[in-house]
Amino acid sequence: MQPLFSTVGLHPRNSFQRWQEILLERQIPLKQTRLNPGSFEGRLDVAGIGPLLMTRITQGPMRSEITPAIIRRFDKGDTLVVVFKLAGVATTSQDDRSCPQRTGDLFVLDHRPAVLTSGAGSQSMFLELPRARLERLLGPARLYTALTIGGRLASTILTTTFFHELIRIRDQLGPETVARMTGIGVDLIVASIAERMAQEVPRPVQGSVVVQRAKAYVEVHLGDPALDPPQLAAAVGVSLRRLQELFHERGRHVSDWIWERRLAAAAERLTDPACAHLPIGLLAYGCGFASQAHFTRRFKERHGTTPRAYRHAALVGAP
Repeated sequence: MQPLFSTVGLHPRNSFQRWQEILLERQIPLKQTRLNPGSFEGRLDVAGIGPLLMTRITQGPMRSEITPAIIRRFDKGDTLVVVFKLAGVATTSQDDRSCPQRTGDLFVLDHRPAVLTSGAGSQSMFLELPRARLERLLGPARLYTALTIGGRLASTILTTTFFHELIRIRDQLGPETVARMTGIGVDLIVASIAERMAQEVPRPVQGSVVVQRAKAYVEVHLGDPALDPPQLAAAVGVSLRRLQELFHERGRHVSDWIWERRLAAAAERLTDPACAHLPIGLLAYGCGFASQAHFTRRFKERHGTTPRAYRHAALVGAP
């Protein structure tokens, strides 16, 4: 990551005030209060990975608050923040939930009133993501804000390792590969949150969580041509009949959902200039279609036009 700001070399009398100013300049919506009367040290590092910006904050003992005034000032209601706890311990409170975090954990914050208390040697990495993408797969943010996704979960280990490695080698990747990798990273975050939500969910909403986990699994495995309802049911730990019942209760069929998500992903890539060089057949295979003919038929049924014409209209402009 690239260093952006450090209090090293600043006069102790001014270092904390300058630190607060930098956070606000970077639109990091935190009002902070020091918990240690001694000298203050803080460091800010950033890493751009395609469309994502990772911000790493290293600081001393601190009480950080998201206040109504800050919320109004920055107006970030269309995003959620994923926080990776890299070092130290902390406690986060939001939406009537208060959970501790340790090294390796991650959690989600909404741009609503919240309090974060961190100890000495605290280091966290912040990633802002579109609210719509997470809520479409996981439900309302209030279900998982401030919920600690433990660093010992296999999915969390995979997620944090993936982002650490992506930051390390990002300069070796082309723009198209970076864009694809960031999408995979977000899918891994969704899978981690879904796994954690399923651990202690109240019984009345158990079915909703199973459906959310199934949808998250579909997003991560869209490119697998073998993905079908039986495989999906096994992946989320329920019988095929139970999974079909849960989708039927919500007015959907499992297989229809899988094909709709494949078609949506294909349509998104057809309109993406970064994918303009990909042959239609290769793009179709990457979205889980077994053949170009099968893809063309389903795509035309859904959109009323062929994939090639759809791409031309989006990238070149319809006559």
